[in-house]
This record gives sequence, structure tokens and C-alpha cells, in this order.
Amino acid sequence: MGDKKGTGAGKGAGKRKKLPRPLYERELYRLQTELAKLQEWVRAEGARVVVVFEGRDAAGKGSTIKRVTERLNPRVVRIVALPRPTERERTQWYFQRYTQYLPAAGEIVLFDRSWYNRAGVERVMGFCTKDEHQRFLHQCPIFERMLVEDGILLRKYWFSVSDEVQEERFRRRLEDPTRRWKISAMDLESITRWEAYSRAKDEMFVHTDIPEAPWYVVESDDKRRARLNMIAHLLSSVPYEPVTPPDLELPPRPPSTGYERPPRDLQTYVPDHAAGLRE
Repeated sequence: MGDKKGTGAGKGAGKRKKLPRPLYERELYRLQTELAKLQEWVRAEGARVVVVFEGRDAAGKGSTIKRVTERLNPRVVRIVALPRPTERERTQWYFQRYTQYLPAAGEIVLFDRSWYNRAGVERVMGFCTKDEHQRFLHQCPIFERMLVEDGILLRKYWFSVSDEVQEERFRRRLEDPTRRWKISAMDLESITRWEAYSRAKDEMFVHTDIPEAPWYVVESDDKRRARLNMIAHLLSSVPYEPVTPPDLELPPRPPSTGYERPPRDLQTYVPDHAAGLRE
């Protein structure tokens, strides 16, 4: 169940023809329209939704989250991407750090990496003990069953990428100054520890792929397909219905009462950078 190496199925998936951009953009807009309907249903019904995004470094989790949220209300749909734990947090019950970010009624929370850090990077890089890792594998299904039993709609997605596509994406990040922040020395460690991460992921699935909260694997060598497939599946898995919006009309603008704007030279404007651009 580990991610694909650059041969066999993985190599074939990597060379699969990319989804044409016009087709991708048209379907993405349609799906984002449905996400807006889902959002309004969540608000109206007081539902609570948690979506977990996990997978290898450079597997496309962040770009998919961006497409999920870019047309939604940030007061309803929140992204949780936690930094490394503080010294105080290290002494807490492991799941305590995450429970404070769970949704209230009418909210959707997207975890850009989650409590599964313990089963992945912490396990492989030695940031937790063997006993802590085993305790996590035992407690995680219990924790997630509690969430589901309390009415939270929990969805878990694993983004699967081949080793050759991951390396190509790492290389682009290193060469692009606008993406350089996306890569760290620890990310590069995942190249040399590929099989260790595969074994950790397989063990994680054995313990946490449960009927109440199953894992859904997203093939992500083609990011466009991955985004559409993940969003379409999320929409299909939630029994939302369209919510009739309130009738709103633009009011007539009242006549002027004599207000005059202060002289422009009393205010400081940003320079017109755009005026100096040439096609």
C-alpha cells in the first residue's frame, strides 16, 4: 500500500496525459459552485465537517486545499496548518493539540496535515518514541470514532505521488524563488527515506483505515485530476442539498446631501506602478 516507485504503475501514471486546462478549469468552476452550495447547507443545518489532507511532501495537498477554499467564506471554512509543537504541547495528551481546532456547528475545518504527523514524519524521523507511536495507532481509531459518533462528518484523503514526480516537483521548487519557501531540508530527507515512509504509511493504514472513518487515496501525479477527483468525491460523500438564499435587491442610491470629498493632495497614494508596465 506504499506510494508508487518510478516503475510499473507509478511510471505509467506519471506519463499519463495531463487533463487539458480548459476542461479542467470548466469542471473546477462547476465543482466550486457545488462547494458553495455545500457550505451554505453546512451553515443552515449546523453541520460539522472535518477534512484531513495527508500524503507525501509535494503530493499536491496544499494546491488542492487552495482550490477547495478559494471561492468559499473563510469564516465558515477554516484551514488548520499547525507548526511544530511547543514545549508545553509536547507534554499534553497527543490529540489535545488538535481538538481545539475542531469545528463548531456550521463550520468546515480542513487539516493541512493533522494528528497523523505522529504516524508519518514523527515516526520516520525519530521525533516520537516507539511507545508513543504504538499508543497513537491504538488511540487514533478510538479518537476518530468518538468524532463520528458525536456527529462530525470526517473525511480523510491520502495524496499518493510517485517518487519521480515528487523529485521533479522538488526540483522546480528549488529553482523557483516564489516556491522556494515550500521546501526544507526535512522535505529532501523524504527522498532518501522513501521506503521508510512507505512502511510507516502502510502500518498507519492497517490501524486507522476503519469503517467509520476510511482512508480515500487520491492519485496525484497529475495535480489537475487529483484536485477534481478529490473535490468530486467529497461532494458525493456529504448528503447536502441546495439552500434557497434570501431575496436581496440593491437599494436605490439616495440623492446627494452636499458631501464633498477632501482634496486628493491631502492624502498619500501608492505610486502607480502599473502605469510603467509595457506589453
